[in-house]
Amino acid sequence: MVASQGGSARTIFYRRVWIAALLLLAVVFAASCSLVHAQEDDSTTAAASTEESGSTESSSSGSSDSRSNSDLPPKETRRSTSDNKDDWGSFYDPNNVFCGKFDCYKILGFDHETWGSDPPSLKAITKSYRNLSRKWHPDKNKAKGARERFVAISKAYEILTNFEKRAEYDHFRDRPDEYFKKYGSSVLWAYAPKSDASIIIMLFLLAGSAFTYYAQKNRWQTIANHLVRAATEDWSPREGGSKESTEIREKALAILAQKKDLQSGAVETNGTNNGEKKKKVPKMTPREKKKEWEELRPICIDLVNEIDDFGAGFRKPTLQDLLVIRMVKWPYYVMNSTLWWSKYAFRRLGKMDLNDEEREVLTKNTIGEVAWIAVSDEERANVLTLELWKSTDALVEWKEEQEFKRAGLSMTKMKQLKKLRKKGGSTTEDDDLHMD
Repeated sequence: MVASQGGSARTIFYRRVWIAALLLLAVVFAASCSLVHAQEDDSTTAAASTEESGSTESSSSGSSDSRSNSDLPPKETRRSTSDNKDDWGSFYDPNNVFCGKFDCYKILGFDHETWGSDPPSLKAITKSYRNLSRKWHPDKNKAKGARERFVAISKAYEILTNFEKRAEYDHFRDRPDEYFKKYGSSVLWAYAPKSDASIIIMLFLLAGSAFTYYAQKNRWQTIANHLVRAATEDWSPREGGSKESTEIREKALAILAQKKDLQSGAVETNGTNNGEKKKKVPKMTPREKKKEWEELRPICIDLVNEIDDFGAGFRKPTLQDLLVIRMVKWPYYVMNSTLWWSKYAFRRLGKMDLNDEEREVLTKNTIGEVAWIAVSDEERANVLTLELWKSTDALVEWKEEQEFKRAGLSMTKMKQLKKLRKKGGSTTEDDDLHMD
């Protein structure tokens, strides 16, 4: 009886030990499951409650609280954003299409290197954005840089909650070459705003018109300056003087004499004795010449300014010289020129004789318009008979004769120079033109 009671007592003891062992194994298993699950959810609250719990009920409750309070999917790591912007990572975004040089995920506290194959969900991103926006909103946070940080957080939230933008952002993470193909690089180039073509054309026409106007004025001014100096210093033909410069000098001397007579109190000026006065006037010294030039120069300038056209295209600018007006007239000039040369070619094919108009055009093109304007009417008639466009030697000889005439050489000296030039070839000293 005693043996049976002892056996039953041992059986009960073994059962209790077995039940206790099973309960202990259950507690250990539940605790390990909760710890693993808490690590995968990255919930600090669940981990703390699991470590402090010593029983099965506290472990299971801690695990359930961790699962209910965590909005992040499994294998997702999140950290709190630091006040240092260096913790925001980096991203190739030179054109600020996404979050600029920072990583949108790290701005909201996510690390793409740790979440594995389960990126943060839309709900987790929204929750992180709300927490950070409450912290860094400029109305609540008066710290320096809070506004800029809030703007960056809002931009990151805008990108990551847009399905297309987020997919593009994830695609470009490791593909900067594709980003460059689509958005380019602000370092190398950038899209410029489109310009209005009409404004560009107007500016071009204005600039071109101003250029042609002042170019024409410069052409006239070049001849005017030469004429003023020749008249003031009384240049001879061989020095560059001309009939026009002599006439201007005579007028300037008469005006200067009148001024001197008025200043001296003279009532009348006898112009008939000018020749006698010139003969009696002694040769002036260099100082007296320079003084006379200073007195004559402003008078000559006024007289030259009254001349609007020197001929051969050297005239004062008008509205006709503006680029806009010239462009309007170009079709007319081109059409006339084409018709004239077509008519000329037709007459040459028909072996017809040259008429006066054709001779004049050919001669003018050969010697130049300036030389054509410079010669007298008698010389023009003579030049037309020479047919200079046919022979280069005849053209060279004619230019030499004009050079000798401008130098004021006699026929004898002209013949001497021609002989010297034929003997010496084409090289001739300039002093030959000043032979006495």
